[in-house]
Amino acid sequence: MSQLNASVRENALGRLLAGQSQSEVARALRVSKSTISRLWHRFQQTGSSAPAPRSGRPRVTTQAQDRYIRVTHLRHRFQSASVTARALPGGRRISMQTVRNRLHTTGLHAYRPLRGNVLTRRHCQARMQWANQHLQWTLANNWRHVVFSDESYFLLQHHYSRRRVYRRQGERYHQQCVDEAPPHGGGGVMVVGGHHQHWQETACGSSRPPERPALRAGDSAATRPAPPGRATGSVPA
Repeated sequence: MSQLNASVRENALGRLLAGQSQSEVARALRVSKSTISRLWHRFQQTGSSAPAPRSGRPRVTTQAQDRYIRVTHLRHRFQSASVTARALPGGRRISMQTVRNRLHTTGLHAYRPLRGNVLTRRHCQARMQWANQHLQWTLANNWRHVVFSDESYFLLQHHYSRRRVYRRQGERYHQQCVDEAPPHGGGGVMVVGGHHQHWQETACGSSRPPERPALRAGDSAATRPAPPGRATGSVPA
């Protein structure tokens, strides 16, 4: 009998109890008449529409081995399934897919990792300290005096390392089968943008604030006028 989900089974039983024939129910639900017939027969015998439990294929791993697989990959996040399959205790060989299946049941799936900088304990402490110092900052009094900037690097030509070519045997060095990569990656463009509350717009091309006037004779750094749109005093980096 084809497996029907619970909602379809309840719908079929409701139609049968309402007086519809098995053929009418099968046409309405787009299933075979034999499926509806077996569903009705099982309901009359057991009083339930749920399918009978099946033995299925026996598991090749024990609960202790399943726990070993889960703990191993929680401790070593970059360990491959093949290494875990070879190192599984118990003397029984399992496949890599078995390891993946056990990890999937615990919510662990393989993804492409995020690339980031190496953060030491000192880096983490400095970030936490900075966040705590600026926790009470508001837009009106503090953040409006800060320039927010970002930068992006765009390649002029992309070279895809995973590209595939359809060719015949012996055509490896044919010109039309060679993926020509530009020298030095083809170059790129660095785009820098910044935003300040007083500017009221995003300045693309440079994140540097307006330049201060040059010092005149007799002026000191303390008396130098501030640039337009910037408040005097210290500005957080």
